[in-house]
Amino acid sequence: MPNPVTRRQALATLTGAVLAGSATATVQGATPASGASATASSGASNEGTHPIRHSVCKWCYSKTPLVDLARAAKSFGMESIELLNPPEWPVVQELGLTCAIANGPGGINDGFNRRENQVTLIPAYLKRIEECANAGIPSLILFSGNRRGQSDSEGLDICAEGIKQIVGAAEKHGVTLCMELLNSRVNHKDYQCDRTEWGVELCRRVGSERFKLLYDIYHMQIMEGDIIRTIQTHHAYFGHYHTGGNPGRAEIDGSQELNYPAIMRAIRATGYRGFVGQEFIPKRDPMTSLREAVQLCTV
Repeated sequence: MPNPVTRRQALATLTGAVLAGSATATVQGATPASGASATASSGASNEGTHPIRHSVCKWCYSKTPLVDLARAAKSFGMESIELLNPPEWPVVQELGLTCAIANGPGGINDGFNRRENQVTLIPAYLKRIEECANAGIPSLILFSGNRRGQSDSEGLDICAEGIKQIVGAAEKHGVTLCMELLNSRVNHKDYQCDRTEWGVELCRRVGSERFKLLYDIYHMQIMEGDIIRTIQTHHAYFGHYHTGGNPGRAEIDGSQELNYPAIMRAIRATGYRGFVGQEFIPKRDPMTSLREAVQLCTV
């Protein structure tokens, strides 16, 4: 079933809602020391590793009421509906699910790479971090913003400068900030955090286990390829993962170019304990596509 709503539109519609919850924060995600690299290959034994924890991005199912999506997801063995705003968190929590990574108060285009954006982003993120902690939400998304003529070096400097002003609060409250890697060739023209190496360098400059990357497999297949080797090399900097079929961000089945069972085995081999979020636009019956994706990624 085609879905005309884009993620950019969904984020623009959802930003700005406020709600304080009451649960305590939990910590999920990879926790190896900074700079560590994986020694296991994608074919390594799963002994001592952890099963894939399944989540799904709500924006991909805009025509499905959240409560219906949550019930279906739970029946498939999923634990989370993600990219939600605070008023939506209780809906999934009442059904025994969580929101693996919450929407931030900012958007994709205007992110931390501009000081003028930070004037509003920093206080808004400080508030959202506290909201996440109170509601037991483990992670919070953020974005670099578009270049608009800015050099990547300057963008690194300014992003690190701004994120350092909020990462202390993330450390205090046990919330992991994740900047998403997005492709700038097809979906997000001019977006700055569009390469793994740039994002990893930003993580090094921030220097906190509470700042990591959201490694979007679909987006990085478009920009770089070499997905499994990248996961093995840089997994210490990845706090969350997203799926998606390429080309077209459709179902993650045999019609596209990514081998998701092999990718999931590579993620498991790193010892990752966090969530993998399904983020594809279903072209068939949405719940059938989602159920099949969960089965495919259960390795």
